[in-house]
Amino acid sequence: MSAPRSAPTVLQMVLGRRLQELRRARGLSSQQVGALLRQAHTTVIRMEQAKVALKWATVKALLEIYDVEETEAQEFLALTDQANEPGWWQSYRDALPAWFAVHVSLENSATHVRGYEPHVVPGLLQTEDYARDVLRLNRPRPIPEELERRVALRMERQTLLARHTPAPPHLWIIMDETVLRRPPGGPEVMKAQVERLIKAMDLPNITLQVLAFSAGLHPGAFGPFTLFRFPMKDFPDIICTDNLSSAKYSEEQDEVALHREVFDRMSVQAMSKGRTREFLLNVCKELDR
Repeated sequence: MSAPRSAPTVLQMVLGRRLQELRRARGLSSQQVGALLRQAHTTVIRMEQAKVALKWATVKALLEIYDVEETEAQEFLALTDQANEPGWWQSYRDALPAWFAVHVSLENSATHVRGYEPHVVPGLLQTEDYARDVLRLNRPRPIPEELERRVALRMERQTLLARHTPAPPHLWIIMDETVLRRPPGGPEVMKAQVERLIKAMDLPNITLQVLAFSAGLHPGAFGPFTLFRFPMKDFPDIICTDNLSSAKYSEEQDEVALHREVFDRMSVQAMSKGRTREFLLNVCKELDR
């Protein structure tokens, strides 16, 4: 049986989808393919859905069943080896819930990450002290060792914003003003966090906007969400909506399109980049008082 993973890599998702397309193009059911492989048909389905790792020998057998040409098959097998390389986040399994491991995998492969956050500074832009205060609120309350592992994971996630190869994703965040009016650990922690946001705005791949109270009601007021876009042309955008203890990931076109439209409308209501910078500078001054 193929080995389970805490979260698939995006390349594994792409290859799984491609295997499904090849099977359907041959007019074969998962039961028929399973019989040819002498394996349970659920193994075929789980590979296609990226719920298990892609075993090289099984993939090779599948490509033969689907009559894939030799050149394409060799390229597919080479990508299979690459897809099965564990993501860096695998070493944080003890601090990473399975539902959020998917989020980390997606942001690690995305070219664009866009999100709305009404409650706290997004994890990719948090300072260490701010992150510690936020993560301390988790339930059940983490013991000190667990807390520090989760903080370390959050800091490690942020390295993708300054990486060179592959190019870092473009991060576009809209934050509600509420985020800046609720200091998690006192004014010192919040001031350092706001200064971190101002500095982050200097990076060419980061766009930050604040949605002020004065903007009134807006279409995203129902909760946080994140949109992921990827470099693979045949791989769809994915929307993530999350709550206290779980997350929902969807590639349904209607749902993705709805959140994309909402984000666009919110970006018009929010402060411009220039006004956002001025606003953050004023918040810093207020925190000094």
